[in-house]
Amino acid sequence: MKLLPTPLPGVMLLETEPATDPRGSFSRLSCVTTLAAHGVAFASRQTSMSRSVRRGTLRGLHYQIAPSEETKIVCCVAGAVFDVALDLRPQSTSYLHAFHVELSATNGRGLLIPPGCAHGLLTLTDDVGVLYQIDRDYDPGHSHGVRWNDPAFDIPWPMQPIEMSQRDAAWPSFVP
Repeated sequence: MKLLPTPLPGVMLLETEPATDPRGSFSRLSCVTTLAAHGVAFASRQTSMSRSVRRGTLRGLHYQIAPSEETKIVCCVAGAVFDVALDLRPQSTSYLHAFHVELSATNGRGLLIPPGCAHGLLTLTDDVGVLYQIDRDYDPGHSHGVRWNDPAFDIPWPMQPIEMSQRDAAWPSFVP
């Protein structure tokens, strides 16, 4: 597993190094020791999975506020997604900037998203599965979000969403 920096401090692109043989492949999606060697203290406390039936399904932009801020690792295990990390840390040099990347079952990439960053995705194919490893228990009382298409963020979504939850459609515009 390789950790590659992104323009957002603390957001890291994870690239797997699959071991392949005639049966297929095997890859590490996360490793506490490798992450620690890169200055990331991460131990998965919760593993979750989202399934999306249709291409064009939007999930996000979500984040947890203190004291329930979380670090998460996101990997696409079926299909492909346009995945976004959005820096909402006022002290950050990349405040209000976003990083986006295609995660797919084929490319095996993952994204590590630190506390203070929102996360969202748009499915690029039908039948998408996304695996989340999270270092905290979900705390609904500290769950927040921002509007996916807020002009303050200028995220270059590849298409208009076809499906999204009522909750995601109702997130407000960002107010610093």
